[in-house]
Amino acid sequence: MLEIRNLDYRVEARPLFESASARIAAGWKVGLVGRNGTGKSTLLRLIREEIAAPGKDSPIRLQNGARLGWVAQEVAPSDQTILDVVLEADAERHALMTESETATDPDRIGEIHARLLDIDAWSAEARASEVLMGLGFKHADLSRATREFSGGWRMRAAIAGALFAQPDLLLLDEPSNYLDLEGAAWLEGYLRRYPNTVLIVSHDRELLNRSVTHTLALEHRKLSITPGGYDDWLRLRAAKLAQLESQRTKQAAERAHLQAFVDRFRAKASKARQAQSRVKMLEKMQDVSIPIAERTTPFLFPAPESKLSPPLLEIKGAELGYGPNARILNNVDIRLDPDDRIAIVGTNGQGKTTLVKSIAERLPLMSGKRLAPKAVRIGYFSQDQLDELTAGDTLLEHVMRALPQGTPPAKQRSVAAQMGFSHEKVETKVEALSGGEKVRLILGLIALEKPHILILDEPTSHLDIDSREALIYAINDFPGAVLLITHDVYLAEATADALWLVKDGKVSAYDGDLNDYRTLVLSTDREKTSTSKTSSADETGDKAEARRKASQAREAAAPLKKKAQEAEKAIERLAAKLAALDAEIARPDIAPHEMRQRLKERAKFASEKEAAEAVWLEASEAYDAAVR
Repeated sequence: MLEIRNLDYRVEARPLFESASARIAAGWKVGLVGRNGTGKSTLLRLIREEIAAPGKDSPIRLQNGARLGWVAQEVAPSDQTILDVVLEADAERHALMTESETATDPDRIGEIHARLLDIDAWSAEARASEVLMGLGFKHADLSRATREFSGGWRMRAAIAGALFAQPDLLLLDEPSNYLDLEGAAWLEGYLRRYPNTVLIVSHDRELLNRSVTHTLALEHRKLSITPGGYDDWLRLRAAKLAQLESQRTKQAAERAHLQAFVDRFRAKASKARQAQSRVKMLEKMQDVSIPIAERTTPFLFPAPESKLSPPLLEIKGAELGYGPNARILNNVDIRLDPDDRIAIVGTNGQGKTTLVKSIAERLPLMSGKRLAPKAVRIGYFSQDQLDELTAGDTLLEHVMRALPQGTPPAKQRSVAAQMGFSHEKVETKVEALSGGEKVRLILGLIALEKPHILILDEPTSHLDIDSREALIYAINDFPGAVLLITHDVYLAEATADALWLVKDGKVSAYDGDLNDYRTLVLSTDREKTSTSKTSSADETGDKAEARRKASQAREAAAPLKKKAQEAEKAIERLAAKLAALDAEIARPDIAPHEMRQRLKERAKFASEKEAAEAVWLEASEAYDAAVR
């Protein structure tokens, strides 16, 4: 599907790629990983020809006729509905539907309708609605004008359009940055089922582990592709580094042995020839080079200066919101103790941010009581704060204002360095900082306050995986209370030991873990469908009769279900064989004849898998239709 061969590319004097090569086969779901600033987004821009690689012949080749799709930017505000914008993302369908309204030639009309039938154009509205609602839109939102939505929601609509259009190669750059935990969970499942090839840049570890078949790593200006998710790649990389270490140790011992022989016998005439031979062997011996690990500056949240007895904070019988006509949460009763580690879950729009803003006193309570010691300090991070940094001021000026007046300049620079900023970087104006650098600055400024309560509302959106790992360590070392809103399941699971569920105007403790909650979220649509079917049966008048008929339908359709299950097992078996072959094909030392043999085997298994998928789809649809 996509081949990158000997790609060289630099930005000004800084090289991003040097003889980088990789091959991506059709149907692969590939996660592109690497540190911030290494060139992942640049690679996507090169693939979609937004920028050109140097040289006469392009080092990036896309399969002939393949359709390329990506999320260019947020949907523009207009009077057009969100649903119509997404439907138009399928350019072929939109063009055919538009032409069908004006075509007069009977033959052409026939061709148009035949093609519309081929691409399943008549189910498009249902499919687009499914994608939009999976990404967090409500049914009533689908008919609203795009201008009524914020930029974040319009970006979700752009993601929905890219998913709905189903290009042959779909490029996604950090799509979960715009999603909540529920939307990210839905996206994982959608990408797994996506029928074509996907290349996704993401720092969401769980998304990469759950959704991709291969990992494309950008390290040291080179590309390497391995089968499996992010954790599989980490294990392979660790094994490769261990092997290199072993080879270097053996080489050092051999070099020492040869050098000792040379030093001992160089002066002896009888051994001069052998000694000279060893010298040549030493000269020819190539050093085993081990890549230097890139260091991630840790985060640090120091202990509060004063230790407070529990509770740190209580809210009792409160109503929260933005005024009488925008009441969001009712009868809120919560308590925070120093050792609490709580992740707040709930779909977008339910009031998670309203809750934490009220706790942090960014919003006044509409009613009820807020009880907290006078000495309690709260550190509050949200994405909105990225825009609150003072434009035109340098990073160092922000640090200086957060420190006590009269702090020596050397101390100011030392504090900035502890946050992870070099001597040169501290003079940078904040508007020129990357998203990750702004997050690091704000978290560093919060740490200077030495809070008792740390509230983090989506802190990881601009952080790479290593920085997220560093944030996990810092949160777990922090001795105060933590409230966390995040779409990053890995971060939440590694730091939180309790969940609060914000739903239907209420805040309550959720009795379960994040896996239980994910299961609940992903089953919600099926439950709604089931409820609507039951309601339809009720309207006919007889629940018992409806249940009896449904049972009979399931019994009659049992062979179809069995056929679908057998096909599904075959798909899994063949997918495992294909993954094993892909690992063989990706080996750098594979011989040409072996490569040809593996590609033949892959084509055979891919054909069998495609046939099994067709059987599974036909049997599943037939079963669903029979029991509906």
